[in-house]
Amino acid sequence: MLNDNRNYEGYKDLTAHNAIQNIEGRGFYMPVVYICSAYRGDTQVNVMRARRYCKFAVSEYRIPIAPHLLFPQFMSELDERDIALHMDYVLVTKCVEMW
Repeated sequence: MLNDNRNYEGYKDLTAHNAIQNIEGRGFYMPVVYICSAYRGDTQVNVMRARRYCKFAVSEYRIPIAPHLLFPQFMSELDERDIALHMDYVLVTKCVEMW
């Protein structure tokens, strides 16, 4: 899209092009990935696995989002599962991949 210095409307846009080149050239761009793994059952083991998956994502230059590591810290799965699932769906839309 911006390889020829033009925006999506076809106009020259050197500012955006240069900004993207600087980000990509320095390796700062890291896509956001949704980490999907088990939580129920043996939660201690499943949390350990989810953390390991997140660490792997970072090693692959991704930003991991793992709501099942975050939400249980302040939400009850029994009473607030529906809202947690809704928040999960919203977060998925912000990610470029699901792992």
